Amino acid sequence: MGFCSLGKNPYSESGDYRLPKNMHQDAGHPRTAAGQSPTVIRVIIMAAVAMAVIDGIVVGIALPTITKAFSVDVVQSQWIFTAYLVTETSLLLIFGRVSEFTGKNRLFLAGLVLFTTSSLACGLSSSLWDLVVYRVLQAGGSAMIFSICVAILYETSGQGEQGRVMSYIWTTTAVAAIAAPLLGGIVTGSLGWQYIFLINVPIGVASIILFIYFSPPEGGPAKDFSMDWPGAAALVAFLVFLVLSLEEISSGRTLSPGTLFLLCLAALTFILFILAERKEPRPLVDISLFRDPDFTLPNLSMACIYLAFFMLYLVGPFYFEGALGMDPLGVGLVFLVIPIIVIVGSPVAGIIYDRWNVRVLPAWGIGLSGVSLFLLGFAVVARDITMILLLLVPLSMGISFFLAPNSTEIMRSLPLEQSSLASSMSATLKNLGTIAGVSLSAIILSLDLSAHGYAGSLQDVDPALLALTIQKILVISAALCMVGALFSLAKDIRQRTPGPE
Repeated sequence: MGFCSLGKNPYSESGDYRLPKNMHQDAGHPRTAAGQSPTVIRVIIMAAVAMAVIDGIVVGIALPTITKAFSVDVVQSQWIFTAYLVTETSLLLIFGRVSEFTGKNRLFLAGLVLFTTSSLACGLSSSLWDLVVYRVLQAGGSAMIFSICVAILYETSGQGEQGRVMSYIWTTTAVAAIAAPLLGGIVTGSLGWQYIFLINVPIGVASIILFIYFSPPEGGPAKDFSMDWPGAAALVAFLVFLVLSLEEISSGRTLSPGTLFLLCLAALTFILFILAERKEPRPLVDISLFRDPDFTLPNLSMACIYLAFFMLYLVGPFYFEGALGMDPLGVGLVFLVIPIIVIVGSPVAGIIYDRWNVRVLPAWGIGLSGVSLFLLGFAVVARDITMILLLLVPLSMGISFFLAPNSTEIMRSLPLEQSSLASSMSATLKNLGTIAGVSLSAIILSLDLSAHGYAGSLQDVDPALLALTIQKILVISAALCMVGALFSLAKDIRQRTPGPE
């Protein structure tokens, strides 16, 4: 590759990267020089991931308080979310490429510093628009962290532990999802909204100090590095227009002329991006990689499960409150089932994947989630809370069995010197899948209710009609999971089929 910072694996005693594509790394546990432990690096990465996940959730809890504090309306305060989401999603692939110049550890450290300092600035903001600007900077730090955190974790793992190490990301995310609402409520209510940001500062500072001490040394910046600026500009424009249009759809539940215009701009800039990448000798994203099924199929499977899950995530609260009459606390307790099971199931799935090399595990997992969502549609119509709770168990187990093994398959699909691309591409697709799932669910909800002659508030819709509409959404999400299972099975069958002699 010619990148001097990429010639060695800094987490391996031998300094070598792994064996050729689809083969495991050295069996030995990666260990750096004295004072440099991959275990500490993993803990720091998980702390950074938890900090970013919790921050995203608690901001939603504090949004009414922030709106009131700055005497603005919800439309204006919503930019605290939108600016962060647009910035983070549009920069993930850019920073994945930048890490080829700086080295992954330097970029991760820069992300920690930027996220921590911008969190301090957010907590000291004196106006809404100051806060929005600092949230953009915070999103930049988050993009640096998430673009390469999976790649760094993967490089700290040896043969027989890659699936388990990948499960740490999902376990951490699930724990953060459980802790965030409680933490956000306590901090906002007792200390004020500023402290949902300021709480990141001591955690960030500690992580920075530990990472500086324990991270292995890297080579100097790559001398032959070049940034694909036309491709980068087209990609950022495409992702900005796409995310803004999807956000408009999810909030307004309709395809307005403005939204259609944004979608057209997204399509145009996407075409420009593809054209730019084909002409560039060292493109930001090598389009030819998508001809490789080992890389493309697990990424498509991941996009499918994110689409499906966040379709459920949007309509679930409306169903439980509107059709079953639950209060917000009851809804929150129901949804706790999913992260609790992921905390338990994800490490188990990683161990099974590592110990017995069950390459078909992601297909089983996403398929189980699809069947559960399909049956959940009928339980929703029956308004049977017991059956709904029971079905959330296999749904969550399916997610657990899918996430860590599939992430490992994505990272194994490319040579290790391209791990930054694999990591940042995966993070970008997760963000887009999340937003697209919410938007698709909102559109189906709006169109189906309109087709039945209802145009009022979701809070006032007839429970039976709401349940029937949500059943359709769950069936579609189940179909998306089954498509993802087919992608995963196709990859597994291809890998099992011997090539020509």
